[in-house]
Amino acid sequence: MNNPKPQEWKAEELSQGRIIDYKAFNFVDGEGVRCSLYVSGCMFHCEGCYNVATWNFKAGIPYTPELEEQIMADLAQPYVQGLTLLGGEPFLNTGILLPLVKRIRRELPTKDIWSWTGYTWEEMLLETPDKLELLSYLDILVDGRFDRTKKNLMLQFRGSSNQRIIDVQKSLAQNKVIIWDKLNDGAAAEQ
Repeated sequence: MNNPKPQEWKAEELSQGRIIDYKAFNFVDGEGVRCSLYVSGCMFHCEGCYNVATWNFKAGIPYTPELEEQIMADLAQPYVQGLTLLGGEPFLNTGILLPLVKRIRRELPTKDIWSWTGYTWEEMLLETPDKLELLSYLDILVDGRFDRTKKNLMLQFRGSSNQRIIDVQKSLAQNKVIIWDKLNDGAAAEQ
């Protein structure tokens, strides 16, 4: 597992503007019916990662305007709750994700946006302006690297007990980590 220094990894240097997959209308990547965008490239390389194929920034296919139009059309469906960003590392792909989340906020403001990241909340606050800007558009962040020694299949929406489901907007407003109020696996007491 790799641990970056603040601002060491820069999206503009690493991202190739590629995605591994886009999955519309799923139920596993957050609350409700979601559309999930899996970006290419991750530097964390967590031992036991379930998605090693996403580590390579050159893997997958280019993110295109046509794909963005499909994402927006799928998100517009009334039964879809929102978009989930994962990968790979979304915060190392801000070049493609920032325009997308801004568009969602403008055109589909009732949809929520979730993201997974290997960064902890505390690390994220020391990161580059583009990463902080992407964070500011999110509703929920599942933070922290997967830790095989803390793996727990009973946890809600995460793989290891060190990871947290954070209410981003409340956390930014209160300048401290606020755990998602719908957490239901009893792990909140560990945080």
